[in-house]
Amino acid sequence: MKFSDIVNKLEKITPITVNQIDNPEIAKVAGIEEATVNTLSYIEGAKFAAYLDNTAASALILPQDKALQAQATARDIPWIASEVPRLLFAAAINLFYRPFQPSPDIHPTAVIDPSVVIEENVYIGPHVVVYPHVTISSGVCIYGNAVIYPDAVIADRAVLHANTTIQERTRIGKDCMIHSGAVIGGEGFGFVPTAQGWYKMQQSGCVVLEEGVEVGCNSTIDRPSVGETRVGRNTKLDNAVHIGHGCRIGENCAFAGQVALAGGVKVGNNVLLGGQTGVANQVVIGDGGRSTAQSGVTRNVKPGEIVSGSPAVSNAIYLRSSAIYKRLPEMYQAFRRLMKQEKKKSS
Repeated sequence: MKFSDIVNKLEKITPITVNQIDNPEIAKVAGIEEATVNTLSYIEGAKFAAYLDNTAASALILPQDKALQAQATARDIPWIASEVPRLLFAAAINLFYRPFQPSPDIHPTAVIDPSVVIEENVYIGPHVVVYPHVTISSGVCIYGNAVIYPDAVIADRAVLHANTTIQERTRIGKDCMIHSGAVIGGEGFGFVPTAQGWYKMQQSGCVVLEEGVEVGCNSTIDRPSVGETRVGRNTKLDNAVHIGHGCRIGENCAFAGQVALAGGVKVGNNVLLGGQTGVANQVVIGDGGRSTAQSGVTRNVKPGEIVSGSPAVSNAIYLRSSAIYKRLPEMYQAFRRLMKQEKKKSS
């Protein structure tokens, strides 16, 4: 594909600036460190400027940074500049790569109850098991060994990768993607303490994933005793994320790996949770709230607030505390000297 053809396609994504020094043939995309001749690569910011001196890339996507643009021009590398270079690079990848998509078919080893409703253009792979009264809508793709429990609904174009489990009454929205090993709609952790031990509370609710939700490998989203656990439109969950029973998560959120939400947590829209964040029971996180990695969130988070640490505090307080923490040994020595001086004065 010619560089000019790529420009024509990418300018439909977001406003761009172009310096077409020449029109090289582009065969693939690559990271700036691995880029070779006939490769399109990108630089996200000035901290990667050193790579520009040595890259073999035939073309670049750059930020709106005049110094970086001048550096690329001096090396006669044609470039496209954008306020969002990473988004543009993601769009460029789509020009060269298409994930595997099987043709519509139902494998003969799949076990499907006669009551299941299957619409057109559906793929169901080897050894899939579909229980009664399931609805599988148009364009759905279900890879091998997936299991779908009774009364589940899988909406248009959803993709269930191999070894996923969709338990009873779960609702999977349009264009959702469930990666391998994920369990959607499993029983919430519901037990009532009694003098004789734990009394099991049946989990009669369901899980609802709205349109465009993506769930990473080996993640779990639990159904509640009553009502629903809901994940809002376009929210993305990384691998090994746990969503407890009765949680309600808003739209356009992103949770990194090993995030865990206890039961009843309410999360607003556009919330970002760093890896290994744990959120305690019934906590409310407002729109745009954020946590840094390994935060232990035990209190409500205000809209737009950033929290860090365990137990989590305001990120500004956490950073100041961290600076003090590094100085604790010398502060302790100073404290010991003061104690010795006070002891001499009193003796």
